[in-house]
Amino acid sequence: MLNPRKVAIVGCGFVGSSIAFSLMQKGIYSELVLIDANHAKAEGEALDLSHGLPYTAAMDIYAGDYKDAADCALIIITAGANQKPGETRLDLIGKNVAILKSIIPQITATEFEGILMIVSNPVDVLTYAAWKISGYPAHKVIGSGTVLDTARLKFTLGRHLDVDSRSVHAVIIGEHGDSELAVWSGANVSGIDLNHFCEIRGHFAHAESMQRIYEDVRDSAYQIIERKGATYYGIAMAVARIAECIVKDEQAVLPVSVILGGEYGLSGLALSIPSVVGKNGVEKVLEIPLNAKESEALHSSALQLGNVIDTLHLN
Repeated sequence: MLNPRKVAIVGCGFVGSSIAFSLMQKGIYSELVLIDANHAKAEGEALDLSHGLPYTAAMDIYAGDYKDAADCALIIITAGANQKPGETRLDLIGKNVAILKSIIPQITATEFEGILMIVSNPVDVLTYAAWKISGYPAHKVIGSGTVLDTARLKFTLGRHLDVDSRSVHAVIIGEHGDSELAVWSGANVSGIDLNHFCEIRGHFAHAESMQRIYEDVRDSAYQIIERKGATYYGIAMAVARIAECIVKDEQAVLPVSVILGGEYGLSGLALSIPSVVGKNGVEKVLEIPLNAKESEALHSSALQLGNVIDTLHLN
C-alpha cells in the first residue's frame, strides 16, 4: 500500500544528498530511503542526516534498496554522470540514459505505484526516456524541469529591481538548458507589468536588460560549475518545493518537465512547462499565453530536444 509520507532518493551524490537534507528540514516526510550503487555512501549520508533529527521533525532515514521504495509516494532519481566544466547538459545523454535503463526496471519490478521524479540531466530528455522505459502513466513521470531556472530568473529580477524576489512573477520554459526561454510577455511584479515596474525603478533600456538577465540565468549553472565544480543547493530546494506540492496536494503551478500530448502543438517529447502539481503528479499541463517570438523559441527548443530523442531509439 502506498505511503503518502514516504520518499526515496536514488543517487547520493552532491545533488541527492542535498535534496535529502532539504526534505528533512521541511519535515514533510516520515520516512526517507537513500539508494546508491555505493551502499556504504548511502549509509553514511543516512547516518549523518539522522544525527540532526533531534532538531527537526520526527523521521526515519536509512539506506535501502529498491524493494524498500516499493510503497513510496515519490521516488526521486538523481543518479547519473555530472556536468563537467565546458560540457552542456545534452552532452550527458548517452551515459545517463544507460543509467536510467539500469535503474528503472528495478523500480518497476517492485510494482511501485507512486510518482517518479527525474532530476538527472538533461532532465527533459531523461524524463521522456523514463516514461518510455517505465511504461508509467504520463502524469506520474515528471522532471524537475525549469523550476530552478525560474527561481534564478526571479532572484535576478529581484536584484535588478531591488524588490523581494517572491513578489516577482515570471517563468522560464522549454529545455532546462541552453535553448530555454523567458516568458517576458507575462512577467509582472505583484500584478504590475514588468516594464512599467522597471520604469518605476528608473530602468528604461528594457530590451538590453531582458537579454542580459536572460543570459545570466541561462548561463548561471556554467558559472557555478566553473567556480565550485557542481550545482546542488538550488536544485535541492527546487526539488523539495515540488515534493511539498505533491505531499500537500497543493495544486500549485510549477514549470516541471512533462510529457506533452499536443499542448502548444507539440508531442513525442518532454519539455518544462507550467503545470498544476498535486498528489497525483501532473494534474494539468497549462497552455500559457505566448507572443509570436516566444512561441517560435519554444518550438525551436522542442525541435532540438526532439532531434536528440530520435537518436535514442526508445520506441
